[in-house]
Amino acid sequence: MSEERYIAAIEISSSKIVAAVGKTSGEGQLQVIAIEQDKAVDGVRYGIIQNLEDTSLRVARVIDRLQKRTGVAPRLIKGVFVGLSGRSLKSIPSAVTINLPDDTEITDDILERLKREAMRAAIDSSLEVIDAVPRIYKVGKTETTSPKGTVGNRIQATYDLIVCRPEIKRNLERTIQDKLGIRIEGCVVTALATGHLLLTSEEKRLGCMLVDMGAETTTVTIYSKGCLRYFATIPLGGRNITRDLQSLSLLEEDAEEIKKTSGNAIAPEFPSSLNLNGVKLSDVSNLLVARAEEIVANVVEQIEYSGLKEGELPTKVVCIGGGSRLQNINELLSAHINLPVVRGRLPKYVLVDDAKGSSADVEEMISVLYAGATLSKHQCLEEPAREELPVVDELPPAPADPVIEEEEEEPVRRPKKEHSWMRSLKNRISNIFSAPDDDSDILE
Repeated sequence: MSEERYIAAIEISSSKIVAAVGKTSGEGQLQVIAIEQDKAVDGVRYGIIQNLEDTSLRVARVIDRLQKRTGVAPRLIKGVFVGLSGRSLKSIPSAVTINLPDDTEITDDILERLKREAMRAAIDSSLEVIDAVPRIYKVGKTETTSPKGTVGNRIQATYDLIVCRPEIKRNLERTIQDKLGIRIEGCVVTALATGHLLLTSEEKRLGCMLVDMGAETTTVTIYSKGCLRYFATIPLGGRNITRDLQSLSLLEEDAEEIKKTSGNAIAPEFPSSLNLNGVKLSDVSNLLVARAEEIVANVVEQIEYSGLKEGELPTKVVCIGGGSRLQNINELLSAHINLPVVRGRLPKYVLVDDAKGSSADVEEMISVLYAGATLSKHQCLEEPAREELPVVDELPPAPADPVIEEEEEEPVRRPKKEHSWMRSLKNRISNIFSAPDDDSDILE
């Protein structure tokens, strides 16, 4: 069995910051262990971080909560894959050709050279090329989607160059790497990651439009004949509806709550005469329906902009994102585009342990996580370093018992033995002094 790897990913959008940790064994299955999120407030606009300090603090808070979750702790997040999204992201078609010697076998080196040539194509200087996604190859006169191993003297390819404003990547690096010291293991285009994970190969071959309705933008990608054919970002989203409702003298949070609980993308047959906290529901409906119609009309228009011909057009629409939860928005889109519209769902090989993974708001995040797990070999989490105790070669000698010095006893002085003549003399002297006082005795 392949070695388990822990992957971390983060997506910073205008409405929220979402991060997740997953585990993969390299067998194509992803287990999502933990998901955390925080509000982005006004630190991010249309995919570009405006306030580096505020955003870095919010990212740090989300990362800290992730590291404390069961299944993650005590591991530390040292690297992350980052999702790229925003108003400036789009695709630009680019065709390149390389002439080769006769009967040349197409190898990985030739395909890499072809991709580099495509990415050097002249584009608007205000944009940066993030990736080049191949549509179709032509080796000699034969079209193919798998050119490796074929033989020819010429190879052509049409790529979709994925471009965006340089500030998107630069500010992500300054926020995550410079301020927090967390490595960016790779930048993943969120719209492509969701298409890779949520759409089946059959849907891509038959033709499918993936619509991601976010807070400030709506992303449209179109697949046909098994590959990406069009990618664009519309600068309209669910927050536009919320701001419209704020014109009814509502705070943003109140307008957002009314949109979620009472909003309907399709006008009712009989307008309501009820008031909700002093706000006429008929006024809410008028504003909401008008904006929903505008968003849907712009989505439908992308089919015309794609330039796809008959037989290449999508046969189905898959919707994801928080904006797609607005009541009847999918029904409104289906009526305008005249195609079936369904909700996007995670495939069975993605297991979500966290209950927060059931939310429609995290499908994009899980797609970025899956891209990091399957398209790289990076390990994002590390075990914390253990403190090493100092090594002692030998134990110090035990302290000796204290020595108590005994005091020397003074020798006992014994009386010396007296000789007999000494005793006789002492007695005679004693007798003299002890005799009675008599003068005759003295005169004798």
